[in-house]
Amino acid sequence: MFFIWTLIPALYVIARFILPLSLPMWVRAGLALLLLVAGEFHLLGKLFFGSMFSPEWPEPVMIAQGWLFGSIVMLAGLLLVRDIIGLLITWLLRKRLPQTASGVALMVVALVLSGIGVKQAIEIPAVRTVEVNIADLPPAFEGFKIVQLTDIHASRLLPKAWVEQVVEKANRLSPDLVVLTGDMSDGTVDRRFKDVEPLSRLQAKSGLYAITGNHEYYFDYAQWMQIYQQLKIPFLQNSHVRITRGDASIVLAGVNDEAAQRVGETGPDLDQALAGVRPDDSIILLDHRPGSARDNAKHNVKLQLSGHTHGGMIRGLDLLVSPANNGFVSGRYQVDNMALYVSNGTGLWNGFPLRLGHPSEITELILHRSAAR
Repeated sequence: MFFIWTLIPALYVIARFILPLSLPMWVRAGLALLLLVAGEFHLLGKLFFGSMFSPEWPEPVMIAQGWLFGSIVMLAGLLLVRDIIGLLITWLLRKRLPQTASGVALMVVALVLSGIGVKQAIEIPAVRTVEVNIADLPPAFEGFKIVQLTDIHASRLLPKAWVEQVVEKANRLSPDLVVLTGDMSDGTVDRRFKDVEPLSRLQAKSGLYAITGNHEYYFDYAQWMQIYQQLKIPFLQNSHVRITRGDASIVLAGVNDEAAQRVGETGPDLDQALAGVRPDDSIILLDHRPGSARDNAKHNVKLQLSGHTHGGMIRGLDLLVSPANNGFVSGRYQVDNMALYVSNGTGLWNGFPLRLGHPSEITELILHRSAAR
């Protein structure tokens, strides 16, 4: 079904822009074929490499296909808007919009916007600093700094050199704690190990912890967990650790992603993750998906850190992403007595590598103590 949806924009562009052009048929046929190939590169990746999540084309090819696919989707959307407006004008004024001229203009707009979107998608993300007030945070943790990296999606599009720069930039923040909230890579261990290995060089005074996202289960989950163990990246799998400063402590808990159940692994279990936690503990929860925030808030969680949505990637698309995540897409939310932060993501999936209006980020969260509500 996915491959049918990706085909629709290309078919619309062919029908409403390519075929009406005053060009020789062989030229129009060639352009149509190019659009069909670019629109179905996910399917080609699955056929040639066994997975649409990890096509192993060279980085320039990955960038080019992302640009072309994004251009097709944008042009299809622009043409649809043009056609709707054209119908209204024809109905009201009995005039027709110039189809070819408007189509060429919209094509240029789509190509430019898609190029900007790809550039913003693959650049090294900026640091986004977020101040978070937590009720009755132990005084010893005033100013405690957490760096969150999420949805890195290491791939041929975002390879080792890119990951290394992200790690260096995160380490320069001198965090107290670093958390990885899922979707670290796309691909098998053989193909992605070198790209992921720099994550082991993340440094923080109170350690580095990770949880799974849905993409951790799309490849050999068990083998990847062994690799992360070798890299000394501990995963909180429906479990928690206690972070101490002197005699004071906070609890860092993590739950598995719900995609675990599709491959026979244990899904998210917050009760298990918080087993043994005291009622007066300040709990920080790592949950890849933000959609369960309202339920998590009922468990005395003070702060939830999530990703998964990529912030919607393109302003306007966040309106489509929102319902699937119970309204939580990007940034800071207050959910009852719990603060929720949804990162736009440090990287993004190579299958739609565009960002316009929702930039990637390295998130720096600084904790502050506030009075209990």
